[in-house]
Amino acid sequence: MTDSVPGAAPRALPSLPEVLARRSAEQPDALAYAFLRNGEEIADTLTYRQLDVRAREVAARLAALGPAGRSVLLLHPSGPGFVVDLLGCMLAGVAAAPVQVPSRARGLERLRRIADDAGTDVVLTTTEVKRDLEERFGTLPELAALTLHDPESLAAAAERRAPGAAAAWEPRPIGARELALLQYTSGSTGTPKGVRVTHANFGSNVDETDRLWPCRGDARVVNWLPLFHDMGMLFGVVLPLWAGIPSYLMTPDAFIRRPARWLEAISRFRGTHAAAPSFAYELCARAVSEGGLPPGLDLSSWRVAANGAEPVRWQTISAFTGALAPAGFRPEAMCPGYGLAENTLKATGSPEDRPPTVLWLSAEELRAGRAVEVPVAAAPTTAAHPDTVPDPAEAVPSIGCGGPVGDSLVRIVDPLTRVTRPDGQVGEIWVSGPCVAAGYHGRPEESEQTFRARRADRTERRSWLRTGDLGFRHRGELFVTGRIKDVVIRQGRNFYPQDIELSAENADPGLHPNCAAAFSAEDGTRERLVLVVEADGRTLRGGGELLRERIHRAVHDSQRLEPDEIVLVRRGSLPRTSSGKVQRRETRRRYLDGEFGAAGAAAPRERVEAGR
Repeated sequence: MTDSVPGAAPRALPSLPEVLARRSAEQPDALAYAFLRNGEEIADTLTYRQLDVRAREVAARLAALGPAGRSVLLLHPSGPGFVVDLLGCMLAGVAAAPVQVPSRARGLERLRRIADDAGTDVVLTTTEVKRDLEERFGTLPELAALTLHDPESLAAAAERRAPGAAAAWEPRPIGARELALLQYTSGSTGTPKGVRVTHANFGSNVDETDRLWPCRGDARVVNWLPLFHDMGMLFGVVLPLWAGIPSYLMTPDAFIRRPARWLEAISRFRGTHAAAPSFAYELCARAVSEGGLPPGLDLSSWRVAANGAEPVRWQTISAFTGALAPAGFRPEAMCPGYGLAENTLKATGSPEDRPPTVLWLSAEELRAGRAVEVPVAAAPTTAAHPDTVPDPAEAVPSIGCGGPVGDSLVRIVDPLTRVTRPDGQVGEIWVSGPCVAAGYHGRPEESEQTFRARRADRTERRSWLRTGDLGFRHRGELFVTGRIKDVVIRQGRNFYPQDIELSAENADPGLHPNCAAAFSAEDGTRERLVLVVEADGRTLRGGGELLRERIHRAVHDSQRLEPDEIVLVRRGSLPRTSSGKVQRRETRRRYLDGEFGAAGAAAPRERVEAGR
């Protein structure tokens, strides 16, 4: 059997610099980006002409410093400097590697490791960030080895290196297969690796996204996700430029401090497209539940609420949809999706013309790797009737993440035999198509294994990206169940850590979303199930005995599973990625190294041998 390679050649798509040049010529004074102070009023703007002029200035200066084909780091908060430098790098043929601005020495060490991996010591940043890093970390060797350039120092360095060259610079042709970006993975699944994203990858992914969730003439994006993260960059910067629509950008901190700001910005600026991980929708639902709807909130313009970057939870969708319905939010606007940096971003997505698909599956069959629907009378569609929810030990909800678009394909494959699995059977998610990146930077063997896999039961020219994620297909739609390396195995049955974590989080109303990490750990004789859960200081000072009992009971009742150890830590102790996902493997490493017991790390440390 074969999966045919599409007969027609992929459409020739323009590069982002070419799109910018066209926008600058055709819509010079149209608003491209608006930057919100405190997530509320507009503090700064960029038109297409302004962005084009400033990006060309950056490109000319980079060209004066050296030839195309090299890389630089982008170290920016969410502001106009990031957008200008990103496009400037692309114009100059320099691969940008966006990185989070470090706030602690640990973050500075990660910055240096990424610089070493990318083979560069040049960092483009803002005057404020440059000054702050030099004041706080100026004596550390990790910073001393890097050359920080704000706009002024970059211009001066270019003039010293090649006097007059920047003024004489002209744009160069950009090849589709040229490297556009080094997107370093967030680190939730291991050591950060630089994904080599080409201009063709960028164009294909944003084109597929625009075809899935069309950005019509009145469309507007409202984004709080960090721009250095793939989801924030693609949705907040690249998609609006591609579609020629304005993007309203707020900082992640403004959202985290008060989640309702995001909703208010969508209402104020009539946002139609906005994306976030599941925990953000949970925070919004909780804020409305506790404080009520903001006065005058109107979400009727919101057409696409993309939900991805972490497991999509039925409970969260139900709570958010129910809480925001009085403000005009429509159930069909919630659009779960699946993506990863290795595929540039989006791989699948639910269309905007129907509510998300929810399957109620036999929990026992799912642990055996089979997706078997169970009859659920009057299956609940909102969180308003929790008494109608089936026993989680018997039936669990699984949310559909839609299907691929265009020339992209998704298949489910046995990770050991590499044989394709039929619909309804759980296996590894494999992706193929024009969005699959060129590989990992400087890692040829790992790139070959991950990006150029072949199925054992097919004769085909097509190669596949092995995602490391588990899922199944049902009527052409993808359902994601977890990651291969995170699965907890008990007596031959698979338990997914996100289900265990959700049970723990639901054990007490005082626990926040995304506050737990579940993993297995060897004690020398057997594998033990460990749960690390964040709680507030008052609970920890009280000993946490009642909370630990509630967590143990909730996990046992919903999963038919006994945690061997529950560790309570202070809020903010769990390591997270730039998108807010808990890093399970890093949590496990810190647990095994005893870091949660170290003075000041997560003290006071509260542990319990569950069931004893």
